[in-house]
Amino acid sequence: MRVSSAGPRAPILHLHSSFDEGGKELRCARLINAFGPGLMHAIVSAKPGAMGAVKLISRSIPVTYPTKFPSLIGLPTPGRLKRIAEAMKGYGLVLTYNWGAMDAVMAHTLFAKALRLPPLIHHEDGFNEDEAGGLKRRRNWYRRIALGRTAALVVPSRGLERIAAEVWHQPATRIHRIANGIDIAAYGRKPRLDVLPQLIKHKGEFWVGTVAGLRAVKNLPRLVCAFAGAPHKWQLVIFGEGPERAAIEAEAVRLGIEHRVHLPGFVAKPQDVIGLIDIFALSSDSEQFPISLVEAMAAGLPVAAPAVGDIADMVAPENAPFIAAPGDEEGLSHALVELAHEPGLRRTIGDANRRKAEANYGEERMIARYRRLYASAMGRKTLP
Repeated sequence: MRVSSAGPRAPILHLHSSFDEGGKELRCARLINAFGPGLMHAIVSAKPGAMGAVKLISRSIPVTYPTKFPSLIGLPTPGRLKRIAEAMKGYGLVLTYNWGAMDAVMAHTLFAKALRLPPLIHHEDGFNEDEAGGLKRRRNWYRRIALGRTAALVVPSRGLERIAAEVWHQPATRIHRIANGIDIAAYGRKPRLDVLPQLIKHKGEFWVGTVAGLRAVKNLPRLVCAFAGAPHKWQLVIFGEGPERAAIEAEAVRLGIEHRVHLPGFVAKPQDVIGLIDIFALSSDSEQFPISLVEAMAAGLPVAAPAVGDIADMVAPENAPFIAAPGDEEGLSHALVELAHEPGLRRTIGDANRRKAEANYGEERMIARYRRLYASAMGRKTLP
């Protein structure tokens, strides 16, 4: 798509590492829907086939999906970066997301002045498996340079805020920490036990559950292993899709619990199913501020998870004993088993988590902050 001018109706260009279903994609879709049909958008994925989150965007919103935008993947040669920069011309604002779009950030920094490009805001939500164990020195160097002319750098967590300042050397005026928020009220309703046509929850049955992209960084085979010691009336339900499905199923078979492990696939509206879960669990090698955790808290669930990213700070104090050390599979298993045996404790912790979600993680606050930030970068008082 080539736009003739960057006037008031010029679209916002979104450059994603992937637009498959995930936390940042869900947030992006929520914001697009919240801003309404008065804004146009164009969405590009570094992985052209990874566009599963498109279904989350309201049909009333004018959105295009440019197919001829230069690839966001490749060697950062001057010629390739210039082609990416030229493709940004004519938009009202450029929004980039995660490492997979960092070449576009570099292209903007190098050519923004010469090509009179629109302002760019970068969003960093966390790291994939290739940096889950530690940031790569060359990437840190590249980020420092690439982020040098951005209008803002948005992060959801305190951990990323610290990395942006101390490792990527970004000035405090450029860094904006905006916590992920959701529609809290939507998660207060208990769904019917048969809401899922492919998986019915039976009376007297209990679920450990999670909502996650089935990616290596989520380390869901670890969750299967941690769950294995739970009482027999408990089932493990993993909502999501991704390349690690076979590895998860293989771990369940290895442990002889394949009949208790269920992968019903992606759900477009987590609020319709998350209330079926009795204990929410994460097992990731790396997280920052997972939206799925906020959803679980809003649904009044206790949480068993590793202390990666901001997770330990996100949950209510009552939930703190059930946050295991990063990579501690035995600690995660112990947390799950203890919660499984204590229904009163589950209710107490779940109620505390819901109160904290209501007080801190409503989506109205998040949307308002993004609206102000984007409008300011575009030189407007507000967005339409």
